[in-house]
Amino acid sequence: MLIMNLLIPCTMIGFGVCFIKSGGSNEINGVFGYRTSMSMKNKETWEFAHNYCGKLWRFLGGIMLPLSIAAMLFVLGKETQTVGMFGGMLSLIQCVFLLLPIIPTEKALRKNFDKNGNRSE
Repeated sequence: MLIMNLLIPCTMIGFGVCFIKSGGSNEINGVFGYRTSMSMKNKETWEFAHNYCGKLWRFLGGIMLPLSIAAMLFVLGKETQTVGMFGGMLSLIQCVFLLLPIIPTEKALRKNFDKNGNRSE
């Protein structure tokens, strides 16, 4: 269960680094990356969103990784059902932190770009 609970933080760190370095991918696409209507307006919004979200994911994943390990130590040696319930709840909390960066990323996009994707002054 510990390994399973480390998947989300490690994924956030890995994709965060990937988003920062490559801007998601070379081309705007509907398959991979931070895909919202605002981020897909043009190449500049696409790269901005990936850089911004990537930094948040890397930061949050870096915080969640040791906290998840520490949290799972509390159920070390407990019954299988207890470990499973606790691990499931921890995974749900991690999913919230996985999705939470959408809000500040979209706010930053709207602050820095107009509705057509042109950079604001």
